[in-house]
Amino acid sequence: MDIPALLYLAPLFLLFEVWQLVIAERHLGIKQIESGADPRERGPGEFLSFLWGSGIVLYWVWMILMLIPKEGRIQVVCMLIVSLSGYSLRRNAGLKWILVILTVEGAVRIGMIISLLAAAWRSL
Repeated sequence: MDIPALLYLAPLFLLFEVWQLVIAERHLGIKQIESGADPRERGPGEFLSFLWGSGIVLYWVWMILMLIPKEGRIQVVCMLIVSLSGYSLRRNAGLKWILVILTVEGAVRIGMIISLLAAAWRSL
């Protein structure tokens, strides 16, 4: 079984997912919620926002392109479903629940990326 070339980017997006969880905790974390600060009023800096936004766009492009090869399609569909449902839940959730939703969403996507990498490793 051939490993799709796009799968070689999976470790990069695994690191991106971990980075997103760290940034989310930093800006939406329990300390900010307990202090009553609204993170939407004092978001991350412009450069960090640019990196984060660019990473999310590249991540979505990668996930959509990963639908083309047969290998890993199930994991990618799961990641897309989790991302879309997480987004819709976050749009309607209060600040206290956004961090919980982001954490669960990130954990599922990290699990799916690890599953992709494990399947590629087994096929070697």
